[in-house]
Amino acid sequence: MEIAYISLLVVVAATIGTLSGFGTSTVMVPVMLLFLPLPETLLLVGVIHWFGNIWKTVLFKSGIRWRLILLFGLPGIVATYIGASFVFSAPEMILSRILGGFLAAYAIFLFFNSSFGLRQNNLTAAVGGASYGFVSGIFGVGGEVRGAFLSAFNLPKAVYIATTGFIGLAVDSSRLVAYWSGGIRLDSMFVWGLILFIPASFLGAYIAKKVVNKISQEKFRSVIAIFLFVIGVKLLFF
Repeated sequence: MEIAYISLLVVVAATIGTLSGFGTSTVMVPVMLLFLPLPETLLLVGVIHWFGNIWKTVLFKSGIRWRLILLFGLPGIVATYIGASFVFSAPEMILSRILGGFLAAYAIFLFFNSSFGLRQNNLTAAVGGASYGFVSGIFGVGGEVRGAFLSAFNLPKAVYIATTGFIGLAVDSSRLVAYWSGGIRLDSMFVWGLILFIPASFLGAYIAKKVVNKISQEKFRSVIAIFLFVIGVKLLFF
C-alpha cells in the first residue's frame, strides 16, 4: 500500500512540477520523510525528479533554447555538486526560512509589478543557475529559485518549461552522482517501486501539458507567482 500511495503522490507532484516548472521535490520530500531518512529521501525523490525533467523536455521540446540552457545550466551543475556535499552539515532550518522569505517576497513583487523583467544576459543567467544549483544540492528542492530567475525573463510557456526541464535534468544528474558517491542507497522495496513511480511521473507531466495548453501566456506568469508564494510561505513557516 505504501508503494500505491507514493505513486499517487508522484502523479500529483509531477503535475504541479511540470505546470509551474518546479515543486515536484517540494511536494514529495516532506511526505517521503515519513518513510525514509533524509539522505535516502533525497536520492529517491531525485531519481523521480530526474525522470520528470525528461518528460518536460520531451513534451515541450519546441521550447528548447540552447544558449539559455548552457548559460544557466553549466554554473548550476557545478554549484549543485558543491551544495550536495553540505547535505549533512548545512543549517537547514535557517537556510530554509531565508529561501522561503525570498520566494514569498518575490511572488508578491510580481503580483504588483507584472511587467517586471530581467535582461537575458550572461551574468543574470549564470548567477541564477549557480543559485538554483547550490540550493538544489543542499535541500533537494531548488527549482523555485530557478523558476524565480526564469520567470523574470518573461519567457514563452514552452520555452520556460523546456528550459526548466533540461536544466533540471543536468543538475539532477550532478546531485545524484554526489549522493551515490557519498554512499546513499535505497531499500530494495523502493527500488522496485520505481517500476510504478516512473510511469506515474509521466502521467503527471502529460496532465500538466493539457492544462498548460489552456492557459494564456498572460496568465501563465501569474500561475508561477502563485506557486512561488505558496512554497515560499511553506518554507518560511513550516
